[in-house]
Amino acid sequence: MTVKEYNNAVKEFGDHVYRFIYRSIKDSHRADDIVQDTYEKLWRCVTEIEYSAVRSWLFTSAYNRMIDVIRKDSRLVDVEYYDDSSLFADERSNDLNEVLHRALAMLPPVQRSVILLRDYEGYSYREIADIAGLTEAQVKTYIFRGRVSLRNYLEKISVWQ
Repeated sequence: MTVKEYNNAVKEFGDHVYRFIYRSIKDSHRADDIVQDTYEKLWRCVTEIEYSAVRSWLFTSAYNRMIDVIRKDSRLVDVEYYDDSSLFADERSNDLNEVLHRALAMLPPVQRSVILLRDYEGYSYREIADIAGLTEAQVKTYIFRGRVSLRNYLEKISVWQ
């Protein structure tokens, strides 16, 4: 890949990678760091990667870096406080986007990631499997279970409103 192609990759895919990471971890500073680390890693491998494969490579690298950050954070926290108030809508909000983001935040990281890659970014099951290091069957299972959880959450909210 040339320097021009690298710059093109930053312009073309930077926002998509950031949105994917941010929606997964809900922390803009960490998302910035993960995306920056990913592009730094791409720069170090710029001569080894073809431009045609850069999109998949970026999402795979960013996903793996995000998982590393999540694992590191989980080791630092000894006890996690469980707050069941997040199961109910605290306001009678009609803002569907806000409700969906709250519902997505409740999903396990793997389910959230594959749903974001499929429904927000439009990747195929095969591409998601390559990015996440899973089999296609696992991707389909995680997406199905995640969607069921989202549906159940949305049904609970509709009962309360």
